[in-house]
Amino acid sequence: MTPALVLYAIFLLVPVAATAYISLHKWPGYGPMEWSGLRNYRYMFADPVFQQALKNTMLLLVGAGVATFAVSFGLTMLLRDLTGRSTARSVIFFPNIVPALVLSILWGFLFQADGLVNKILRSVGVHHPPGWLSQEHQYTMILIGLVWINTGFYTTIIMAAVDRIPPYLYEDCLLAGANAWQRFRHVTLPLSWDVIGVCSVLWTINSIKTFEFILAMAGSASGLPSTRTWTMSLYAYATAFASEGVPSFGLAAADSIFTLGLVAVLVVLIRRVMRRDPIQF
Repeated sequence: MTPALVLYAIFLLVPVAATAYISLHKWPGYGPMEWSGLRNYRYMFADPVFQQALKNTMLLLVGAGVATFAVSFGLTMLLRDLTGRSTARSVIFFPNIVPALVLSILWGFLFQADGLVNKILRSVGVHHPPGWLSQEHQYTMILIGLVWINTGFYTTIIMAAVDRIPPYLYEDCLLAGANAWQRFRHVTLPLSWDVIGVCSVLWTINSIKTFEFILAMAGSASGLPSTRTWTMSLYAYATAFASEGVPSFGLAAADSIFTLGLVAVLVVLIRRVMRRDPIQF
């Protein structure tokens, strides 16, 4: 285990310790560091931009997460007995193969003022379609895009868990007159609970560190997106690599340490809440 422990320390423990150290200093990325204690953390929690970024991150974690898993479960139940489900599984997994940068550009093109969506709406008589990418709708469209991207990934994992459930259990449910919801509630959900727990942990980690999709879709070639669309990852990036003003690596490090702590707490809570005795089948 020694080689693995050494690599773990070099590539994870040492960088985390260095980031925590930088978070206690005022440092623009060059020159000597100036000790500031917890000042970066106090400034960060009082910053309205960080508060908005934290709110957006939680909205992404909870709101988009609920939608992603709801659609994933729905697709799983729809495709479970469908002929050609392997092909369908490959199709819905496809967005995860394409880089997020490409998908964000595609999503933006679809919903821009003269994009495909508005052209379809005008063709059916909607002469004044909504401004999908306006400031008030932009983050909502980002959330919908992230649900679209991630649904195939979690559907594929959940379908793999459902595939191992013996078919005779569903046959017994049909003979007993159980409807689709009852089959899902009493068979699918409990017998795939361990896999759902893993998916919940993966979603928590991936959603909190979401970065490139928002940057590419809401930003521009000359600047960052509006602060109304920032997440905590974008907040750290913007403070460390500010296009205007003096960079603040100490503030970015404080945001990173807070993000790491938040992920750790949420993962522990999820594992405790979703802990169940294994079911043998």
